[in-house]
Amino acid sequence: MTDVPALNGDVWPALRRRTQARIGLGRAGAALPTRHRLELQAAHAAARDAVHSPFEPHAVAAALPGLPTVRVRSAAPDRLTYLQRPDLGRRLEDTDRAHLPVGDWDVVFVVADGLSSRAVHEHAAPVVRETAARLGAGWRIAPVVLAEQARVALGDDVAAAMGATAVVVLVGERPGMSAADSLGAYLTHRPRPGSTTDADRNCLSNIRPPLGLTYETAAVKLAALLGRARELGSSGVGLKDETGSGNVREPLL
Repeated sequence: MTDVPALNGDVWPALRRRTQARIGLGRAGAALPTRHRLELQAAHAAARDAVHSPFEPHAVAAALPGLPTVRVRSAAPDRLTYLQRPDLGRRLEDTDRAHLPVGDWDVVFVVADGLSSRAVHEHAAPVVRETAARLGAGWRIAPVVLAEQARVALGDDVAAAMGATAVVVLVGERPGMSAADSLGAYLTHRPRPGSTTDADRNCLSNIRPPLGLTYETAAVKLAALLGRARELGSSGVGLKDETGSGNVREPLL
């Protein structure tokens, strides 16, 4: 950190350039300066909006030209129930399960609203397009499933119902005070509804260019992880990202 001034100077501007965290904000009396207080209130409002804004599956479908899509809902009938009953967000609504197309698929992509529909609207479609393009003709890709009121484990139910060997769930991550538009990608090989654990999944987090993982980097990592999972016959703790730097966790924590 050669460009950081000596400690007896003002180090905060240089440090703030290296992080999105709110550091060295100063104070006005016993409180924060007005500008920073208003910034915090705006960030909090953005996080709440991300959680409660409705999912728009038609907009995601329109951003996936050439890729067939199908819409489903979880067993949570509304947003309040979804937030209060996480278990319902992990299960398909029975009618939708019965109408999912069944095939001999290698992978199904599930685009789920999760806790930030904003993240999904802004980032999910490019990641699906680029990952599918990198997988190539050797992969049988199922119709993309657009899932409302959905959590990560809903992908297990979807894959089992459709006959897919692997599932990639693209979901809006829990928004914080620094990011309300962070997208996560969760990969599971041979998921088992109700018994798959976090140790069986791989997660790429913070997909949100330019401040997070780029679409290209996420697609390269996902395609490589899917290929390696097919070779190993498993995902999770036994599957490592070997593509270089980037925000990837094994397993999901």
